Amino acid sequence: MSKEKPLILVTNDDGITAPGIRALLQVMKEIGDVVVVAPDSPQSGMGHAITISDTLFCDSVTLKENYNHKEYSCSGTPADCVKIATQEILHRKPDLCVSGINHGSNSSINVIYSGTMSAAVEAGVEGIPAIGFSLLDYSLNADFEPCKQYVKAITKNVLKNGLPKGVVLNVNFPKLPTEEIKGIKVCRQADAQWKEEFDKRTNPQGRDYYWLTGTFENNDSGKDTDEWALENGYVSLVPVQFDLTAHHFIKELNDWKLDE
Repeated sequence: MSKEKPLILVTNDDGITAPGIRALLQVMKEIGDVVVVAPDSPQSGMGHAITISDTLFCDSVTLKENYNHKEYSCSGTPADCVKIATQEILHRKPDLCVSGINHGSNSSINVIYSGTMSAAVEAGVEGIPAIGFSLLDYSLNADFEPCKQYVKAITKNVLKNGLPKGVVLNVNFPKLPTEEIKGIKVCRQADAQWKEEFDKRTNPQGRDYYWLTGTFENNDSGKDTDEWALENGYVSLVPVQFDLTAHHFIKELNDWKLDE
């Protein structure tokens, strides 16, 4: 990394005014030159959706702590925010993209639904080192202070060491005070899933509607997973690849008689 301050793109999926992104911004301003491009409203659970059938707006905004950096509020998804930032707003490719800090965990299977992580993945697709940060606390009053020292340490390491092509980092914090967090544990994604149900109801006009509900099931007893780390007081750090090819199955698939 050169002596010039790194250019850091900050985004999220909870919206530009969410407490989590404001906490992340405070840390990033200590490290580099920051530009914020984030959704104008909550976009949780959007995954890697992009806007292709509607207009997209991206307006410069000034928030109360906005002193010497630029912020833009985007009408699109987290992935849209990264796309428009790199194509229309920034004068050069950023040295890093950070997304979060999300209100709620994005460990295990949640990574594929997460708007937070999809912003990081989109940056990775564009060749930008990227990190998604999430806290296991859904409250708007969540305490992000215990996260900050770890955010800073991980960010500085990525800027110093870089990331392999096709890899971004998924970082999750337990809901614990600073003194109870045991440190950072490098993990794999746990084998877990949501056991989903739909709560079916009928509105006054007689039309059925549904609320998605469910319970989280961890099927993984390994002590090297993100779920284990969080349950045992560690910050989980998972390297995520966005090449979805099941390389281990290619040989067997080639043995199929596909021309019959």
